[in-house]
Amino acid sequence: MTLPEGHVNSRCCTFFLILLASGSALAADVLPTAVNPLGLWLITLGIAFLIAEAALPNYGVIGLGGIIMFVIGALILGNAELPVPMIIGLGLLSALLLIALIVRALKTRPRHAVSGDAGLVGSVTAVTTVQAENAYNGWVQLQGEHWQVHSTTPLHAGQSVRVVGRKGLLLKVAATDAVRHGE
Repeated sequence: MTLPEGHVNSRCCTFFLILLASGSALAADVLPTAVNPLGLWLITLGIAFLIAEAALPNYGVIGLGGIIMFVIGALILGNAELPVPMIIGLGLLSALLLIALIVRALKTRPRHAVSGDAGLVGSVTAVTTVQAENAYNGWVQLQGEHWQVHSTTPLHAGQSVRVVGRKGLLLKVAATDAVRHGE
């Protein structure tokens, strides 16, 4: 069963809010009272923003905010006796996560068309059949379909041609190799 996209995003946001609240409550119980709660909240929100970056299509904006909050929260907690390597490691892990998410987002950018006229024009294929009464017309197999073609030069079976245009169901082609006479 597939759920609508808005429903999935609301479930993710609800999960992140529950995670945020439970993480903050756990941190308040476990850590000493000398720890600044603002630093804990910033770190928790930073991590929640990094997790939300994975679920929401925003190309790194929320993730960048999450890293900034995480680092500021870590600096505020710098007065506490938390290990500095842990803070640096979590900051680097967050940055790597953001970079991975940005790379994934960039891979989903629009690509050139691979179907329709844009996918046909420029394709190279071999002539399968030439009409006996008119050597300028023939047939090719292209993208799993049988197409009728027309050329300004005579065609030969097996000749390599490039699609230069389309008019209805007729492809206009041009030879890609030199025509060998005498065949």
